[in-house]
Amino acid sequence: RICFHLKHNKIYKDIINKYSLSEYSIVHAHSLFSNGYIAYKIYKKFRIPYIVAVRNTDVNVFFKNMIHLRRLGIKILSNAEKVVFISRPYKEFTINNYVPEKYRKEIEYKSIVLPNGIDDFWLNNKVDKKVPPMNNRINIIYVGVVDSNKNIETTIKACKMLIELGYEVSYTIVGKVVKKKYFDLIKQHSFIKYIPHCKKEELINYYREADIFVMPSKYETFGLVYAEAMSQGLPVIYTRGQGFDGQFREGEVGYSVKYNSAKEIVNKIKDILSNYESISKKCMIEVEKFNGNKIECDYKKVYENCLMEEERRCYDWLYK
Repeated sequence: RICFHLKHNKIYKDIINKYSLSEYSIVHAHSLFSNGYIAYKIYKKFRIPYIVAVRNTDVNVFFKNMIHLRRLGIKILSNAEKVVFISRPYKEFTINNYVPEKYRKEIEYKSIVLPNGIDDFWLNNKVDKKVPPMNNRINIIYVGVVDSNKNIETTIKACKMLIELGYEVSYTIVGKVVKKKYFDLIKQHSFIKYIPHCKKEELINYYREADIFVMPSKYETFGLVYAEAMSQGLPVIYTRGQGFDGQFREGEVGYSVKYNSAKEIVNKIKDILSNYESISKKCMIEVEKFNGNKIECDYKKVYENCLMEEERRCYDWLYK
């Protein structure tokens, strides 16, 4: 990242040497800084409009820490035809914290929120009905890389608190462990069942055995695993102010929590248990929001609107 311009100028030169850019109508940059910089340079030279997506790394690494690149980030946003955010909280946080006030209205106007889509496998294999947990038994599940950002420590604390309250808790962790300290942490607790990373055909069975999906990540652009869990009727607990927050009304498919509050996780688990069947049923219905075919159509409309806007501007310029 210290050599940001050197690296990306090499990528830009490679693209213009390998592709006939006159054959393309629009560029879709899948991240603001890295991809967006290339799209911005293509736009400046070839006048090809672009849309740009803003992701976790853009917000929590580049904008936050790379102060020398912030002005470039604003240029990329200002020149984009559309700005795509995966979630409403990321849109609000980015615009309110990193966009100068004089540009906010302009960028807000052309910003849209489109979630990621999940693999058709999960939608094609949705459960019809989920049996609610009985006799104070709760099977909590987490799926994903086990690292500091995914914050299993707080979930473990919440499990201990639930056990003290008289619940029989099982906590299933599925995924790759990146550091030995997490293996050691997992081994310390008899209520944890660890499963290494596995294929979706096996993973679906672990989802179906679970009752609630809990992932209080510190940072999360979106979190496809929340939607995967929903397809199997699992209410979800997600981080307030991060990617999945705002996709649904509070309590509709689960609850948001402060990422480091075990007490709040416990309280929201209890809220879910008191209304389990209704929330679980809602999960199975609302997961269709992440149907890739629907999102594909939404993106197609975005592309078409961008091209119409570009044509209108060209027309206005010619006949002024």
